[in-house]
Amino acid sequence: MDFLITAAMAQDAAPDAPSMLGTFLPLILIIAIFWFLLIRPQMKRNKQHRELVSGLAVGDEVVTAGGLLGKITEVGDSFVTLQLADKVLVKLQRHSVAQVVPKGTIDSAN
Repeated sequence: MDFLITAAMAQDAAPDAPSMLGTFLPLILIIAIFWFLLIRPQMKRNKQHRELVSGLAVGDEVVTAGGLLGKITEVGDSFVTLQLADKVLVKLQRHSVAQVVPKGTIDSAN
């Protein structure tokens, strides 16, 4: 029975409490990793897309998010008119323009 008493006395000693920095350091590191690898690059891409959409002009050749290639014939506040072929005009939202391609891309694609 003597071995039970020493075990109970050993449990009575409290371990050292971890510091606040040691407790929150892994959480801070995870947040920093998410910021630099996920959130910051996505914000940068969104800013570039907003600049691209605000700079659209008549005559620009663009590719839409759906993969359509055409030339802008009319620019409005929220919508642009895209000429896909002769007498084929499509009206779409400005934000669905994915990329502006160099002039002459439509001619080389035919």
